[in-house]
Amino acid sequence: MTLQFDPLEHPHRRRNALNGDWVLVSPHRTKRPWQGQVEKSTPEMRPPYDPECYLCPGNMRVGGKRNPQFVSTFVFDNDFAALLPDGPRGEVGSSALLQAQAETGVCRVICFSPRHDLTLPVMELGDLRRVVDVWAQQIEEIGARPDINYVQIFENKGAVMGSSNPHPHGQIWSNHTIPVEPAKEDQQQRAYFERHDRPLLLDYLAQELEIGERVVVQNRHWVVLVPYWAVWPFEVLLLPRRHTLSLPDLTSDERDALADILKRLTTRYDNLFETSFPYSMGWHGQPTDGQRHPHWQLHAHFYPPLLRSATVKKFMVGYEMLGMPQRDITAEQAADRLRQMSEVHYTEMTEIE
Repeated sequence: MTLQFDPLEHPHRRRNALNGDWVLVSPHRTKRPWQGQVEKSTPEMRPPYDPECYLCPGNMRVGGKRNPQFVSTFVFDNDFAALLPDGPRGEVGSSALLQAQAETGVCRVICFSPRHDLTLPVMELGDLRRVVDVWAQQIEEIGARPDINYVQIFENKGAVMGSSNPHPHGQIWSNHTIPVEPAKEDQQQRAYFERHDRPLLLDYLAQELEIGERVVVQNRHWVVLVPYWAVWPFEVLLLPRRHTLSLPDLTSDERDALADILKRLTTRYDNLFETSFPYSMGWHGQPTDGQRHPHWQLHAHFYPPLLRSATVKKFMVGYEMLGMPQRDITAEQAADRLRQMSEVHYTEMTEIE
């Protein structure tokens, strides 16, 4: 007798339509994913200005340069860049099994605010809008260089995600070649567009909005959802509602709405375990090679490691490193948990009480 498949009971694989990878889902391992002790973390308290912080206004950076007395979002060339603009390019290995290519690029740091204590969820909407504008401006500026074909904007929030400084900031790494993850997405989106004459992520979004169970928060121009193929416990995908190739293509209204949705999402993240919720996030848009890529759809990924509390984290180990990614709680359970969160930041609720 063949058992009837139950996605909440039976192990199964889900395919990531955006990059072609698969994830193993094992819902039977944790029928109640919030069982056991849920630990409360002590809220991280930071001053508005830290004289020892190399990202605060007026302070000396580790590389020996002094920051200006900036009063808004501030961008500078990374003092210890992973990519350098000057250097050779092309093949530097001669063996079929020992291949290497020289790579060039530009790396910058974005301080979201002069305030040492303000992360995205507690910034004012006007200040968040300036961050959005800077993201778009940097893509235009760096992407216009003939030696740059992809601009990757990202944020590592929290020490667990490898952030070397608690001052809220993001980074820009731009490459002559397209990095691996955007390249996989480019391939999948191009193939889908050639078959259907529609952007993959627009059709995917339409299905998610119709189903509804993985949608977390939305406004007039943007939708946040836990993707069907999510790997990380509370991973989300942030999508514009209209066909948009890159951040510079956003209208003023869409930029305002993006600031709104970022604040609402990251507030829910912080409220989930009453902590400054760590994550790696990044924007994926069309390559900056001077061509239009109609198969592309702008989107942002958020990859948070927290599983059951602020002290229980998800790491890729064992089977996941040797076999394939795996998760216990389903994408639908994660989305439901995030939907339950308030959009009033937990620190403000404490002040009210």
